[in-house]
Amino acid sequence: MTEIAVTRQVSMPYDQTVDRMKAALREEGFGVLTEIDVRATLREKLAVDFRNYVILGACNPALAHRALQADLSIGALLPCNVVVYDDGDGSVVSIFDPEVGMGIAGSPALEPIAIEAKARLLRAMDRL
Repeated sequence: MTEIAVTRQVSMPYDQTVDRMKAALREEGFGVLTEIDVRATLREKLAVDFRNYVILGACNPALAHRALQADLSIGALLPCNVVVYDDGDGSVVSIFDPEVGMGIAGSPALEPIAIEAKARLLRAMDRL
């Protein structure tokens, strides 16, 4: 089975992890286009409680442009999702693996873009 995400446990509290991940993404050229507060959404829509959990839709415009030039349908897999959630004494950060995602398209032209995106996302995770 293919692992679809790269996941790391960190010893920081949730709020600090979210803030530091956003800053690390910026340092790697990514902007956060969307921020989905899963806990708040589930509370509002289903009246259920859930742990602190956020999905950050991160986009590096230069990489996105290159990917779209190679394959217009790749937009269905953009932006890169980065998840942060509360895990007791610390937090977990998980990124959807761009190599797996872009690999679905089966376009060789996307491979170097996916490799670069993954490297940048991993460097952002390393900054935590």
